[in-house]
Amino acid sequence: MELKQYWLIVKRRLWLIALLVVIGATATGVCSAYLIDKQYEASSKIIVNQKEGAVGTAGLPDVRTIDFNVEIIKTYKEIIRTPRIMNVVIQQYPGLKTSVGELIDKVSVSTVNGTQVMSVTAKDSSYSRAAEMANAVSRVFQEEIPKLMKVDNVNILFEADPGANAEPSSPNPLTNVLLSIVLLLVVGIGLAFLLDYLDDTVKSEEDVREWAGLATIADIPNASRSRRTKGSKNANLDNPIRGGTGATIHT
Repeated sequence: MELKQYWLIVKRRLWLIALLVVIGATATGVCSAYLIDKQYEASSKIIVNQKEGAVGTAGLPDVRTIDFNVEIIKTYKEIIRTPRIMNVVIQQYPGLKTSVGELIDKVSVSTVNGTQVMSVTAKDSSYSRAAEMANAVSRVFQEEIPKLMKVDNVNILFEADPGANAEPSSPNPLTNVLLSIVLLLVVGIGLAFLLDYLDDTVKSEEDVREWAGLATIADIPNASRSRRTKGSKNANLDNPIRGGTGATIHT
């Protein structure tokens, strides 16, 4: 099948594709803007410092200590999101009104490669509550890590502001609508090809040759209704035998 034939298939069902995209994109936009609960993210940052006195030449921090801190951050990331830490958060901050499992699901920890900074991020339908979760987890982790690993090298850089006027992180109506348009275009084009495949009516010379195995001798074009009507009127005027009703006299 040539590229032109593909385009003809899509062109015949263009109305269906357009209808599918318009309805789907509108529904996605309405759901994203009004029906899906908004989610907010708040973050606090923790820095893992070198041990006191661990300095190298020229008063600079010892490189091996920095490398150790960067590597141990991987361990810290796993420790933060464990029931051992989250249980203490729930006990010390009952105002969060959440369970250990929910808190683990709502909190994530990330780092920038090569740095000693960790970002504790909480996600919730309320920004102030998300900020309180992130701050509470950071504080408890700073208090508990010396008990777990016998080190005291964690400090809080800054905490999230519960009173900040933050924009929701999700959903993003514009992004969702654009993604739905792309997806629905693909679905619509696929549906057009499926309908064409299921349609076994004869529409062209190629169809005749394919289904009947016969060669085409003549091709009679399909005149439009206006042309047929005009041609019929001219025939009545030119032929006095024909009556105004269009009836034909046979001999």
